[in-house]
This record gives sequence, structure tokens and C-alpha cells, in this order.
Amino acid sequence: MREPTLIQALIPILFLLALLAINVKIFDDTIAGSNQIALLLTGGLAGLIAIYNGQKWEHLQHHILKTLHQSMPSMLILFFIGSLAGTWMISGVVPAMIYYGLDIVNPTFFLVSAVIVSAIVSVSTGSSWSTIATIGVALLGIGRALGFSEAIVAGAIISGAYFGDKMSPLSDTTNLAPAMAGTDLFTHIRYMVYTTVPSIIITLIIFLVMGFTIETNGVADITMVKEAIQETFTITPVLFLVPIILLGIIVLKMPSLPALLIGTILGGIAAVVYQPHIINEISGVTNNYLLSSYKAVMQSMLGSVSIETTNEMVSKLMNTSGMGGMLSTVWLIISAMVFAGVMEGGYFLQRITKSIIRFANNTTSLVASTVGTGIFFNFTASDQYLAIVVAGRMFKHTYQDKKIAPEVLSRALEDSGTVTSVLIPWNTCGAAQSKVLGVSTLTYLPYCFFNLISPLMSIFIAMIGYKIRYIIKDQKSEEEIDVDEITATE
Repeated sequence: MREPTLIQALIPILFLLALLAINVKIFDDTIAGSNQIALLLTGGLAGLIAIYNGQKWEHLQHHILKTLHQSMPSMLILFFIGSLAGTWMISGVVPAMIYYGLDIVNPTFFLVSAVIVSAIVSVSTGSSWSTIATIGVALLGIGRALGFSEAIVAGAIISGAYFGDKMSPLSDTTNLAPAMAGTDLFTHIRYMVYTTVPSIIITLIIFLVMGFTIETNGVADITMVKEAIQETFTITPVLFLVPIILLGIIVLKMPSLPALLIGTILGGIAAVVYQPHIINEISGVTNNYLLSSYKAVMQSMLGSVSIETTNEMVSKLMNTSGMGGMLSTVWLIISAMVFAGVMEGGYFLQRITKSIIRFANNTTSLVASTVGTGIFFNFTASDQYLAIVVAGRMFKHTYQDKKIAPEVLSRALEDSGTVTSVLIPWNTCGAAQSKVLGVSTLTYLPYCFFNLISPLMSIFIAMIGYKIRYIIKDQKSEEEIDVDEITATE
């Protein structure tokens, strides 16, 4: 088996970029299938090059199955989010959030509020996915009702959710990064503060300025939206028990899948109790409420549901697609994992990363290389966990050789691997969040300011030599000191 050359390793990447560019020009909805085929074709091309180099098909297939296995929890969570969105809509939970939210949210400060609320919920739960699928959906509805572009609102929600995910000790990626780098959880979180807090402050300032400059709907329009919701649903504060219970069990560290299932069931029960007219409308059954309830709740979990109101804009908000609506996204994830498995099994990713490491001559270039590699693996391996794990493994010894403390590596892994995953359409995070919010990845990308700023902030902090720690070893102890005490470039 010959090691692939750098040119061979780059050929599949360039081929994929070309196909994706063509798809954008030709197809209106690239997630509907064209991008999936592009990923599979590129995986086939990479496989041919790997076999030409002497690699066996069984080895490539093993890596494909391994990446599919690693992404299975994400796909299952996506299905459960689809069902949860369905029952929360017909139960009136999401409409109630929008209804009461329009009362308490000042349009000028809405975008900033969306960031802060998403961040608080995400820190509390440790999950950006759960935050976006619950509070995020409601915030998007409020933003639309106020007249904001859905792309801008989605950017605010994602910015806050990923800030919270990054800083929460309950987050899986926040635990994974220090484990890969060789440091402890709270040292990792403490060191992320130096890049993450400036990034979120800049993000809040940008959204504050946008809130003052974007023209929103007047009070009359908001009143019409509220009236349409109230005429269609039974709105009561009791409905907030459903999200409160869900957030509570997530905070208590219940795994995501059973937590989302419980949230879905609670939404179905609330629909049966508080929205009998919606139940009958969806099911079409009027003489047997038990049968009507079963059919309506089941339909909201498995497929499309459209609830008509007296306001056309509100009617557009009251649509869900259930588990069935997630199939194209799961197809995209599967295709991306096939491509990622071949790229890993053919040692293309390792070959490219090895070339990147050669340019890491000082602290700044090493951190920049780590950040770039995390983004690269999000692009090619299509999964934030793989981006953190593979990049962490490949750079750990380099950081040790240069006597740089492991928390600097773990911070760079999160500043790139975690936050940029949602910006790539075929990444598990990008595919999931675009489907849940109903806003395409490339549409919301320019407004995910926190996610765009974080990698640059990580490099900037390294460039100015602030809070970069070195490990000084002597015969008696191992001591960490600030980079200010020694030369950053050694």
C-alpha cells in the first residue's frame, strides 16, 4: 500500500467543490438529492484512487461503516427532533411561545435577546441541537412575525446556541476536546473564556446595531399575528410546562434520545387535552375522539402537518414535516459519512493534515494550523466529533514537543471543530439545523457571527501571545507559565 500523494489527496476535494458549485447553479434545492449524489460520486473517485494505491476495498468499507456508526446518534436525534417539532406545533406549545414572546420582546432588542436566550438555554442543557429545535423554532417564529429576515434570526439563534454549547460543562464536545488534548474539563472551559467571550461580545454588538437599523413590523401587524394564533389555538401558560419539563430532564443529564421522546409524548398529550379542534381538523375523524387523537398525533410525528389560520404569514409558520421530513437530511448525512469514510480509509485526510503541520513553525502558525484543520475536517469528514477527535490526535504530540499546554490545543479544537460544523451544508450539524429551522445553511451562514468570529479570535489571541501557556519541566516539577514570560515563538 502506497501513501497517497498530496495531489491525489486533494483531487477528491477539488472534484467535490466543482460538483457542489454546479449543483448550486442548476438545482433550486441542493439538499433534495444533488449534493448527496455529489458526495457519493466523490467518495467513489476517492475509492478508486485508494485502490490504485494498493488499498483493499474491505479496509475502505470498514472505515465507511465506522463513520456511519459514529453518526448514527445524530441521525436518530434528528428523527426525534422532527417528531417533537410536530407535536409541539399541534399542541400549541410553539404557538404559545410566539404569542407570549410578541408581548415581552422589544423589536429593537429582539436579535440580541435571541442570542442571549439561546445561549442561556444551551449552557443549561449542554445541547445546541435541543436548544435550536425547541426555543430556537419559537424565536424564529417571533422574528418572522416582527418582520426580521429568517436568515438573520437563524444566525442569532445559532450564534447563541453554539456559544452556550461551547461553554457548558454538560456539552459532549466540551468534554471531548479536553479529553483529546489531555487536559481537564474546567481548565478547558476557563481557557475558552479568553476567545469565546470577546467573540460573543462582538456578536452582540453587531446584532444590537442591526436591531436599531432594520425596519420591523408595526404594532398593528403584531396584533394581527397574535389574533390569528389565538383564534386557531387554545393559548395558555400551562403549555409552558412541556418545554420546562424537557429542559429539566436534560439538565439532569438524561440522554438526548429518551429526553426528546418524552418531550414528544408530552407534546402529544398537551395537544389532546388543549387542542381538540386541531386534533379533529388534522385527523378528519369527528365521531371518535380517541381514534382522532391517535391519528392526529401520529401524523404530526411521522409526516407533514399544515394548520390554516386567518393570517397567511402565520399559516406559513404552522407547518411541520415530522420524522418523514428529516429523510433527505439523513440521506445527506449518510452520503457525507460514506465520503468521509473513504477519505479516512484511503489516508487522504491524514496526508493533507501532515502537510499542514509542516507549516506550524511557531505558536501562531500552530494554532492557525489547528483551527484550519478543524474546519477542514468539518468540511471533509462532515462531523464535528471527527473534526475534534482526528485533529486532536494529530496535533497533540506537536503541542507537547513545543511545550505548549494542552488547554491551548483543546481551545483551538472547540474554536474551530465545534462552531464551524453548523456552517457546512453536508456536515451533520449544518444539515440538521438548516432542516430544523427551515433556513438553508448558506442563507444563514453570513449572519452566524459568533461562529465566524470564533476561529479568527483563536488565531488572533495566539498572534498577540495572550494566555498561551507553556509547560516548563524541571527535575522536581512541571509548571505552567504564561507566554508573556517567555518568547512566543521560541
